[in-house]
Amino acid sequence: MKILVCISNVPDTTTKITFTDNNTQFNTNGVQFIINPYDEIALARAIELTEGNGGTVTVINVGEAGTEPTIRKALAIGATDAVRVNAQPQDAWFVASQIAEYVKANPFDLILTGRESIDYNGSKVAAMLGELLDLPSVAIIKKLNVEGDSATVEREIEGGKEILTIPLPFVAGAAEGVAEPKIPNMRGIMSARTKPLAVIEPVSVQVTSTIVGYETPAPRGQVNLIPADNPGKLIELLHTEARVI
Repeated sequence: MKILVCISNVPDTTTKITFTDNNTQFNTNGVQFIINPYDEIALARAIELTEGNGGTVTVINVGEAGTEPTIRKALAIGATDAVRVNAQPQDAWFVASQIAEYVKANPFDLILTGRESIDYNGSKVAAMLGELLDLPSVAIIKKLNVEGDSATVEREIEGGKEILTIPLPFVAGAAEGVAEPKIPNMRGIMSARTKPLAVIEPVSVQVTSTIVGYETPAPRGQVNLIPADNPGKLIELLHTEARVI
């Protein structure tokens, strides 16, 4: 079985976010980048599936040369090989289009992404890939099992769970529960240095969105403490300031 895992290069969750150029560019100075945590879950499950049934796991990233340490970590975790599309990811459509173009020339039995990237939280790439490749796609799966030429996935819906049987190939966005992220061992780290990492040039894609600017969340306001014997004041503030009633 051939599995493709799409990985993003994202800032560590402890990073202090700042912007430059009049708040139109993300400031990367001093930022530690990691594999997107949801993509790491997808990678862990892909490795588990090939360990039990045989096969290969290829990781693909749309990014410039600075993302290669992140890609090498994915190889150290257990991916067989890697592909980097040599381009700055502009938006979800651009990323999905680049990956889809690669898959059209290099078919896979299963394509996994994370449910979303923790920098933009768009949850778009898996669905776009399915549309571009004319494949079934399912978002935010909690379990994934493959048997023969089909897979069973489980996802949460309002009030319960949905269990689907899907023929291979298809695209899925993995969430918590699919697998536990793996920590690379010394053997994996050493072998990652010699595993294939192909660099390919991007295809031309029409720009569909532009970033006007970034804003950080407003600082938290002061807490108003209302005496327990004055509930009327609480109601007044909920109505006039919080405007929730």
